[in-house]
Amino acid sequence: MRANRSSGTKPELALRRELFRHGLRYRVALQIELQQRRVRPDVVFPRRKVAVFLDGCFWHGCRDHGRMPSDPTGYWHAKIRRNRERDAAVDHQLNEAGWAVVRVWEHEMVAEAAARVRRLVLSR
Repeated sequence: MRANRSSGTKPELALRRELFRHGLRYRVALQIELQQRRVRPDVVFPRRKVAVFLDGCFWHGCRDHGRMPSDPTGYWHAKIRRNRERDAAVDHQLNEAGWAVVRVWEHEMVAEAAARVRRLVLSR
């Protein structure tokens, strides 16, 4: 699993390029301190308190594109379930702290995802 990047992936770079093209300036992987944990969203708009996460279809269990490997031990089913539970907990904690959270799937059209992020950032 060492070869799996945590940041700087192709979908992430494409989203960041599109956001920049729309005139939005952001921070990358800025650590946010919460009550129970630290989180590092993929793209952060600190002044507007908007956190953007770009989720991979496999790692976060996309219902449309996430393919569950055949695994007799059940490791991958448990791993992806824990990832989804952690994502929900992070979203809840960020919302409680006054942050708006945007989750973008890697399969989404970049222009549509960037437009969604842009609308939220400009509305706050």
